[in-house]
Amino acid sequence: MAWGGGFGGGGFGGGAPMGGSRGPSGGQPGLPFAGIPSELQLGVDKILLTETLRQPSDISFSPRPEPQEREQLTLTKLLLEHPGLMSWSAVLVVIVAITSQLGPALTAYAVNNGMANGHHSYSVVLWSAIAYLIIVIIGSVAQRSQVRASGRLSTRVMHNLRIRVFKHLQRLGLDFYTEEKAGVVMTRMTSDIENLQQLLQDGLSQFALQALTMVTITIILFLLNPVLAAITVGLIVPPLALLSWWFHHASERGYDRVRDGIAAVLSDLSESLQGVRVVASYNRQARNVTNHREVVGHYRDANVITGRVNAIFGPGSLTIGVLGQAILLGIGGDMVLHHSLSIGALIAFFLYLNRFFQPIQLLVQQYNSVQQSRSSIIKLRTLLETEPSVMDAPEATTLDSIQGAIRFDNVSFGYDPERPVLHDINLSIHPGETIAFVGPTGGGKSTLAKLIIRFYDPDSGMVSIDDHDLREVTQQSLRRQLGVVPQEPFLFAGTIKDNLTFARADATGDDVDEAIDRVGLRDLIDRLPLGVETIVHERGQTLSAGERQLLALGRAFIAQPRVLVLDEATSSLDLASETAVEHALDALLESRTAVLIAHRLSTAQRADRIVVIQQGRIVEVGSHADLMSDQSHYAQMFATWSQSGLIPDPDEAPAT
Repeated sequence: MAWGGGFGGGGFGGGAPMGGSRGPSGGQPGLPFAGIPSELQLGVDKILLTETLRQPSDISFSPRPEPQEREQLTLTKLLLEHPGLMSWSAVLVVIVAITSQLGPALTAYAVNNGMANGHHSYSVVLWSAIAYLIIVIIGSVAQRSQVRASGRLSTRVMHNLRIRVFKHLQRLGLDFYTEEKAGVVMTRMTSDIENLQQLLQDGLSQFALQALTMVTITIILFLLNPVLAAITVGLIVPPLALLSWWFHHASERGYDRVRDGIAAVLSDLSESLQGVRVVASYNRQARNVTNHREVVGHYRDANVITGRVNAIFGPGSLTIGVLGQAILLGIGGDMVLHHSLSIGALIAFFLYLNRFFQPIQLLVQQYNSVQQSRSSIIKLRTLLETEPSVMDAPEATTLDSIQGAIRFDNVSFGYDPERPVLHDINLSIHPGETIAFVGPTGGGKSTLAKLIIRFYDPDSGMVSIDDHDLREVTQQSLRRQLGVVPQEPFLFAGTIKDNLTFARADATGDDVDEAIDRVGLRDLIDRLPLGVETIVHERGQTLSAGERQLLALGRAFIAQPRVLVLDEATSSLDLASETAVEHALDALLESRTAVLIAHRLSTAQRADRIVVIQQGRIVEVGSHADLMSDQSHYAQMFATWSQSGLIPDPDEAPAT
């Protein structure tokens, strides 16, 4: 099969090689120097000596969720994954709560037995003070230990949760990312998880501490004076409970809007940054700022609602407490005058009563954190409960080395089941055959390729390779033998070598060198300051479109797939690069099944067979010569393209 002279036009995307930047040597074009300057190397080495050596990761990944990953996400289950730390933290909270409430009792003892009622004992006051100091020290040590335990617990829980969410995102199908905005997904991994981290690190322990403090104080109040305690409970607790019930429901609605609002802000920001070149090209900056102001405005309104709720609950609970204390002071003072209550007991009672209202104020602050975290838990739970559209069957088998025979049997498919894209597709592709899909935009060419890669499963019918239904084999064993070169290649942050060996981490230096030579990357690599160790910036933006495509072809070459899918992979190349790539394609496609999604008919005419797809149906199949002789759909398409000057005249096209 000949590939000579068929890939014309394209150029390098209008940009100078490597973005026009110059390397440090010889003024040659290249990426900005990304190495470590010699004068900084010593400092870097010192920092590296302080880095913790990590053990090899024992994390496993399966396209099918593990049973424990299917469990509903709750805060309790997250904490129970670390029972030792959780129990130790709870014990320390109890110690802190008890020790912090012994002070007023010691004060009452010192007043009654060392100062009041004719008692003047300096030793009683001294020993009470010493006991108070010891209790403070014990409480401080316990609190310090509790903060450390909570921090370790929070770190471990968040570490596991981040990995669990990321694994689930890796599992989800392309339909999820098509329908969901990137900013919303980023919010789940950043803002929502950070809310939980803040709750676990400080909020949850403080919430438990203040709640336990209220219970402890209530018990002590009843021990000091049951009458005053009963009046306190009957007078203050009912309105506080009613106010708290209102706050719970009002803040829950508000924080749901806050979480949706921040997701919308990040989504709009992400889209604007990713499309910054298009924004600048069409002078959309002012309109984008106006639109972002609206998005931020909705987020602000949601925060105003929660702020208004907090502004009512905080002062309201404080007012109830102050009024209750005033009434209790009058009742308690009357009891002291009638000698039914000692002055020390009254002092202790009001010291505890003040401490009773302090946790309420702190609980308001912590409850805000709890509500935000609860909203985040709900959002994360919804994400984790999203089922991947493509999963390995429970009895899926490993696909052995394939020959590359692909067959579509009565395949129908639609991204929306109500709107089919493909209708009753029947097609057989022979091992080692190169076949091209052509047709109008939206006809279903790329969709057929996505079914071969198993990015989607057909709604009906079967797609098979070597008579193996793709739904009955594991995705890993299938894709290990497939290679994909998209029209717009994606490069990852890292080195040139990292991107070339992306599909084969065990590739040797010889493998990399062979790919560089065969694909025509040698000139590019030689002019880079660090060769294959040169850093590729985000998405390879410092490379021209043609250079990115060459790297994608090199990546596919190193992967050595049995089936190769190319989505007009050479359309970005100039004439000089085209010649080198043609030789690489001859080697790359040798003895391999190749599927070409051809937007240009100059590519399609060199395939062994051409499949013409219109409105989701196959209307013609044959070689370029056969289809041209039929003077049907393909011939009409070819004539139109020839007249437009986009491809050579049919009579001048090289023979297949």
